[in-house]
Amino acid sequence: MIVVVGQFRFAPERMDEARAVMRKVIAATRSEDGCIQYNYGEDVLDPGLIRVSELWHSRAQLHAHMQTPHMATWQSERVALGLSERSIAVYEAGDGTAL
Repeated sequence: MIVVVGQFRFAPERMDEARAVMRKVIAATRSEDGCIQYNYGEDVLDPGLIRVSELWHSRAQLHAHMQTPHMATWQSERVALGLSERSIAVYEAGDGTAL
């Protein structure tokens, strides 16, 4: 399993616009082959900070995801919205167990 975690930031006053754009990329990505989970969450204590968590079946499927038209659109839209402080990492993990 491939785990992607990280964060990025929008100016708090741009969050209404950013939410609309994020909804589109989330919906499109969740329908992709190999996507187990794809989530963006707003930090409740730090306005404008978005936490990222993704699960994929394979690196090949994650790579294919990065080549999709909706990701190209997201990349240009997020620049226009002033995305900053992007820090995202990819990890390989075994089967998880419930806590």
